[in-house]
Amino acid sequence: MKKHINVNVVVIGGGPAGYSAAFRCSDLGLSVLIIEKYGVLGGTCLNVGCIPSKSLLYLTNLIKEIKEFSKYNINLGNSNELDISQIMCWKNNIINKLNRGLSDMAKHRKVNILQGTANFLTKNLIEVIHKDIVYNVQFDNAVIATGSAPILLPNILYNNDSRIWSSTDALNCTVIPKNLLIIGAGVIGLEMATIYNSLGSQVDIIDSSTRFFPSIDKDISDMFVQYTKNDFNIYLNTSVVNLIANSSGIILKTKKDSDILQNKLYNNVLISIGRNANTNNLNLSSIGIKLNSLGFIKVNSQMRTNVSNIFAVGDVVGAPMVAHKGIHEAHIAAEVISGKNHFFEPKVIPCIAYCDPEIAWTGITEENAKLKGINCRSVIMPWKFSGKAISSNCSENGVTKLIVDTDSHRVIGGIIVGRHAGELLSEINLAIEMGCDIEDIALTIHSHPSLSESINISAQLFNGTATDIINKI
Repeated sequence: MKKHINVNVVVIGGGPAGYSAAFRCSDLGLSVLIIEKYGVLGGTCLNVGCIPSKSLLYLTNLIKEIKEFSKYNINLGNSNELDISQIMCWKNNIINKLNRGLSDMAKHRKVNILQGTANFLTKNLIEVIHKDIVYNVQFDNAVIATGSAPILLPNILYNNDSRIWSSTDALNCTVIPKNLLIIGAGVIGLEMATIYNSLGSQVDIIDSSTRFFPSIDKDISDMFVQYTKNDFNIYLNTSVVNLIANSSGIILKTKKDSDILQNKLYNNVLISIGRNANTNNLNLSSIGIKLNSLGFIKVNSQMRTNVSNIFAVGDVVGAPMVAHKGIHEAHIAAEVISGKNHFFEPKVIPCIAYCDPEIAWTGITEENAKLKGINCRSVIMPWKFSGKAISSNCSENGVTKLIVDTDSHRVIGGIIVGRHAGELLSEINLAIEMGCDIEDIALTIHSHPSLSESINISAQLFNGTATDIINKI
């Protein structure tokens, strides 16, 4: 059976970038259709990524906090009686609630959702297949927002072993493993290590990089390693030779430099070594859409591909692969389609690892600034000097760092490690976007006591005006 549909804009993919593009196009008066493989909005982020992982992180950080209070002889409950099925039910209810909210917004905006897989026939025609129905969708403009998928380890025979996990599997487990190996010390790996360590797993992380978390300055990443050394083990410069499955578990063979390490047995293995763009089934080559060397779609600052009426947003256009970047790209694409002369030109894009403690960073690192010949100076405020951090039991593993251009005195970067770091980072992000002078932050009254004071005091340290900490200029 064949059906025909005509719309102004077709959006392929219903994740944060996709539904944001669709909703914005609708608000601007265009008729819109979302093609979504699974028929449910939210994409990886809502259904098997950001939202479920942050839900579990909230719960497991709470568990960890409760346990930490026992050292003060304060008993807040017994977390040893956790039921993983109840936890997963709670997490799934959160996802379902947000799914319903997005569905209601789509109906309100008269944005239709078509379930199926899409491939381009021409630059104005898409074929969508769902079960035994074929839809031909005629459109004026298209937005590709198909997201990304986990990269698999090369030369490893998975054999569909349920004990070898992707991040999706890790967020839907039915049993808490006694021993968990995580391959990849990036954002996903660290977040999963935090979750499973708090649930009771012994966690090892291996990574082929010679340096931990190279996205941030080494002084801060070294602090994080010290903060978490009692929670999980991190082995760098270590690559996987093989994973061997038997009835007892998964045996890991690794290589560090030229040495083959001893075999170690794990109940489960999580592979989180990065993500690739979902472009394989779109038939992009038939209409000449160009990809870069890594397989991501090439776009200009208006999110337009080399085919003028086709746009791409979100993970499918490359790093950083974070939802908030995709949402802003989607708004730009929709506005350009509607005739506005808008551009995606952020000075900075904030990034966060929601592990414990959280790591949040934006702008340029001190190391990269110096490599680029920028005259800069950093200031660091340890949270052990923060009354709010001390009273909130998070002073021992928190730090705020600002990087300042010493020629202009403008803030050019920032890194925060500690509780709610992702929330705190927004002030630094805004400071960079508006070209803020470091003195503006120093002279802005911040509420006391608050964790945001750490940014204020860091700025005062730069000027030598701090009173809650010894100035060193």
